[in-house]
Amino acid sequence: MENWIGVGVWIVLGALVGLTMKVVVRHPDEQPGHTLLLVIFGAFGALIGGMLGVGFFHFEDPRSLSAGGMAGALALSTLLTWLYRWGARALI
Repeated sequence: MENWIGVGVWIVLGALVGLTMKVVVRHPDEQPGHTLLLVIFGAFGALIGGMLGVGFFHFEDPRSLSAGGMAGALALSTLLTWLYRWGARALI
């Protein structure tokens, strides 16, 4: 049960990173709907990054609520949402 709670924490962390990225990288003429995409990209990135972080750093005792899992979730969700905001900015 503890691992499922950690996965939920990753998803919430990724959603918060997506919302934070919306505030940090501003667009003057932004279309509606980007907020939902940022939340989805952030949650997806956090889920994949958390799994990779647990796999790389805590291979012997895999727990999702660990430093490696949280760092991986934070890093990949930040990267994916930043790439989306940067890419969408270049397309507009």
